[in-house]
Amino acid sequence: MILRKYIVIAIFAGIFTQTVLAQSYPSRPVKMIVTNPPGGSSDIMARLLAQKLSDVWKQSVVVENKAGAAGSIGMVYAASQAPDGYSFLFGAQGSTIVTPLLSKVPYDMAKDFIPLNLIATGPSVLMVNSTSPYNNAQDLIAAAKAKPNEINYGSGGVGTAAHLGAEMFNNLAQIKTVHVPYKGGIAAINDLAANQIQFTFTDPAPVLSFIKSGKLKALAVTSAKRFPLMPDVPTFVESGVPNFITVNSWGTYAPAGTPAAIVRQMQAGIQKAMSDPDLIKRYAEMGFEAQNVSADEFKAFIANENARYGKLIKDNRIRSE
Repeated sequence: MILRKYIVIAIFAGIFTQTVLAQSYPSRPVKMIVTNPPGGSSDIMARLLAQKLSDVWKQSVVVENKAGAAGSIGMVYAASQAPDGYSFLFGAQGSTIVTPLLSKVPYDMAKDFIPLNLIATGPSVLMVNSTSPYNNAQDLIAAAKAKPNEINYGSGGVGTAAHLGAEMFNNLAQIKTVHVPYKGGIAAINDLAANQIQFTFTDPAPVLSFIKSGKLKALAVTSAKRFPLMPDVPTFVESGVPNFITVNSWGTYAPAGTPAAIVRQMQAGIQKAMSDPDLIKRYAEMGFEAQNVSADEFKAFIANENARYGKLIKDNRIRSE
């Protein structure tokens, strides 16, 4: 009885301590780890979120970039942080969902991280050169069916959103095109503008200037509805590929072992920051849709994305380089 009494006291003491810590959280600056280098879309989004979170928490939120090895360096670093709520990961779809499906990585998303919040999503857009004979998705599909394995597309490398988007397009449209991997998405876009490749998939933001200059044209977007920055460009659903709806995504994750009470505080703070009208507007101007969903909805989103990309990678025997 005495032992049981002490166990109960210890349990309640632990719960009380966690509650007190959560109520005072955060009491010092918080670190946000980004697995991409400074200046890119992920980094800019993370810094906007950090600014708003600093206002919500009344504590500095400092962005720390840990890039390299397809995000693995930053992922391992984030997983190794103390699970106390004072560091968390801002992770892109590539390093949190796709890369672990493509190859063995030195981290385990299920064991090393706790999902916090879905931050943003954004569609991909199918692009061709402005002189291309293809004026819509069906033009490209018809040409690819007439000339299997003769039309090529570029991407920033194996497993990138552009690569997987094109493979999904191949599958759903029942066509065969040839992948030309580059050492970065902008290199593929530049070669598309130079008419060296026939098409590519990309985030909208990097190609807006190419469209305005008349070097590229957009045929379709992968979102469920038309994209605000490209209102004249139809969706794939409108273009006769009804099941082709996919988005790139970004989310936040805490190191495994972070107390549940702290996790809830982190999630609540991030949700409040994500509801800021200025943040929503600035994300939209970059071509991304700010998200504000529940923890359970984020977990369901992760499970769905893992299942979908896992099947795509397996069916097409995609392997990392």
